[in-house]
Amino acid sequence: MEKFSPMWTNKQVWEFEQINENLRFDVLYAEAENYSVKSWESKLAYPDSDIRDLTVKTFGYLEDGHELWIANKGQGKLEEQYTPYLMSVLVDTMIDEEVCLNFRMENNFLVISVDPKADVIDCKEFFEEFYHLATGFNYDIDIGIPDDETEAEIYLTRLQEEFDEKMKIKLGDKYLPGNDDPDTIQSK
Repeated sequence: MEKFSPMWTNKQVWEFEQINENLRFDVLYAEAENYSVKSWESKLAYPDSDIRDLTVKTFGYLEDGHELWIANKGQGKLEEQYTPYLMSVLVDTMIDEEVCLNFRMENNFLVISVDPKADVIDCKEFFEEFYHLATGFNYDIDIGIPDDETEAEIYLTRLQEEFDEKMKIKLGDKYLPGNDDPDTIQSK
């Protein structure tokens, strides 16, 4: 990540997509530490894919410990100019999932995995590096989240509750509070 820091803003991502229309990538989910060229022949290979659409639909593979290998469509490798774009798009897509990602370059592929050891503070620090994706502000600006894990959880819970109240006033019964989805609410 350091090589491509600071990460792109949403505006930069949008501009890149305007210049590079129809961005498609060859994508593969491989078991951690078990990648081989033959993996591209498996059912977990997705050639010619839209990266946003694919990661939303197949996020479970990342949660289950698979690594996401990405190359330019039909090239068997990833050109470096696409790396900051992909990193920013994937983090933006994963913000709702609240998971920290690991990035590395291996065999000319961008390889992404979920960080299974990350705690609340690790995730706070991870997303601070990408904070400006949505805001346009640099990630090194203090956003006020406490460093202590317990205090950070209390602070973030309070922010979520305040946001929920505002949204309930605006949307009424249509609003789903916190990170709930319709299935979770119905099961309560």
